[in-house]
Amino acid sequence: MAEKNILHMVTPSKHLSPFDVNMALDAGYDAVLTYANVTVAEVTALVQDAIFSRPPKVGARTGMFFGGKSASIALDMLATAKQALVPPFGISFFADPAGSFTTAAAMVACVEKLLKDKKNRPLRGLNVAVFGATGVVGYAAGVIAALEGSDVTLVGYDGIKRVSDGAKEIKTRFNVDVRPADGSDDAKKSAILAATEAALCAGRAGVSILSAAQLGAAKRLLIAADVNAVPPSGVEGLAMQANGSELTPHGALGLGPLTIGNIKYKTEFGLFQKMIAAAKPVQFDFRDAFALARELNG
Repeated sequence: MAEKNILHMVTPSKHLSPFDVNMALDAGYDAVLTYANVTVAEVTALVQDAIFSRPPKVGARTGMFFGGKSASIALDMLATAKQALVPPFGISFFADPAGSFTTAAAMVACVEKLLKDKKNRPLRGLNVAVFGATGVVGYAAGVIAALEGSDVTLVGYDGIKRVSDGAKEIKTRFNVDVRPADGSDDAKKSAILAATEAALCAGRAGVSILSAAQLGAAKRLLIAADVNAVPPSGVEGLAMQANGSELTPHGALGLGPLTIGNIKYKTEFGLFQKMIAAAKPVQFDFRDAFALARELNG
């Protein structure tokens, strides 16, 4: 009898995301087991318990997913899991806390395609401001854009301390520089927008971040993207399914949450399918998500 595809889904939070569980089962896993309130220190034992229950030749039929609401903790869990492996035993790993890595990958990939197709601009050298940068999607989007050569500013709605801490962590983890900025009031956000070419909004659901007046005054702005699908929009005047329609009098393009969400869904689903189909164990994080989102977006 063929070995079953089993996925162990780990989170430091109280609950595992039902979204991720549904996605994994629909992608083809035979069984999905969830583990909540897990600490980084507990990951080693879970990994080794999983790998030694099956022979090395079927290690790829077992996977472990790292969720939660912190990019840093998920990355630490992934790093700990890799170190816990005892060759020749192995299993596959996939980190996507709060769906942030696949969402951020989809947002940056969609922005890249629109700018290339309609503005003849690459990500390299692009002035990017990430609003809602203290959250997991904003963090990941900032890292992806910076690794692609964009000049990234992390904007903090509650001042500069948390985004400064995030910028330092990004430098330590990924050896790329991002700039922190205080976006705690409208005047400060307007000043940031004045120098911005791509505004990536990744704020909390139902929170308005950028007004139509602020967008209209930003003459250098080429595109504004938002992942918030809960009204009101994070970007005033942005349609949910916008995919390159003009948003401002200066011709800035709009990229809506449902357009991004379509690529996000396909990316997460696709990475689960890659895990199931792999002949040898694989390991996925936001970089792999971005590579697939680019491919899916043409």
